[in-house]
Amino acid sequence: MAPRANWKGFLKIAELTCPVALYTAASTSDRITFHTINRATGHRVQRQFVDAVTGKPVEKEEQVKGYEIAQDDYVVLEPEEVAEAVPESDKTLSVSAFVGYGDIDDVYFDRPYYLAPSDRHAEEAFALMREGMRKKNVAAIAQAVLFRRVRTLLIRAHDNGLVATTLNFDYEVRPAAEAFDEIPAMKIKGEMLDLAKHIIDTKKGRFDPAEFDDRYEAALAELVKAKAEGRRIAIPKQAKREKVVDLMEALRQSAGAAGKKPSAKAGAAARKQAAPRRKAS
Repeated sequence: MAPRANWKGFLKIAELTCPVALYTAASTSDRITFHTINRATGHRVQRQFVDAVTGKPVEKEEQVKGYEIAQDDYVVLEPEEVAEAVPESDKTLSVSAFVGYGDIDDVYFDRPYYLAPSDRHAEEAFALMREGMRKKNVAAIAQAVLFRRVRTLLIRAHDNGLVATTLNFDYEVRPAAEAFDEIPAMKIKGEMLDLAKHIIDTKKGRFDPAEFDDRYEAALAELVKAKAEGRRIAIPKQAKREKVVDLMEALRQSAGAAGKKPSAKAGAAARKQAAPRRKAS
């Protein structure tokens, strides 16, 4: 059975237009999910909204959206007012520019979708757009109203179709400096750096998502199965992590049998790098 489209519209590049459909590329629907149960009765618990002050239930028709402008002071928006703020949609993914795929920092990537022609008569135009981007090794920047919001998307060739990734807006991405400002400036060079590059070379490979297991999901599945069958499941003990004090020794261990023998000079440099700096009094 063909998947259900999340959105249908048109992909427009200059004067070339093609009817397309958007499909979810990544989903969490196959993950194990739980319901909240009343331990005493075994019945499911239902969520109910209550007034924070009176404690009384608030029916759905009495619930409105509010924006807090001061403590306990809200601007209330009626449903029809919120609906008016939703931008009008012409159902068009309008391409504004082509960029190198590597030109966009992937911190801006949000959610991927598959983009395919929605009409058999559009397959030739779709293929023309796809192969043009593939041959030029570029991706398209487009905008459209998706799910009640204007979204920017990065569209690129993928197999016989296209992948459209929604992008975060600039205000949604926090500055890297907030996380990196306190990292001290250090220069790593010489034999230490050579050994680190050697380790990287010995670990080169290709990304295969099938090789990576969701251990938490597998453990939950085994736990649910064991409980349903009346079995007890042993919880594995967490392995203790050893603290590595000598940076060069850590590099030496990582390199293993294929690693180099570092010189005494390199070892001294490693200890100097690892030693904490004293603050000037």
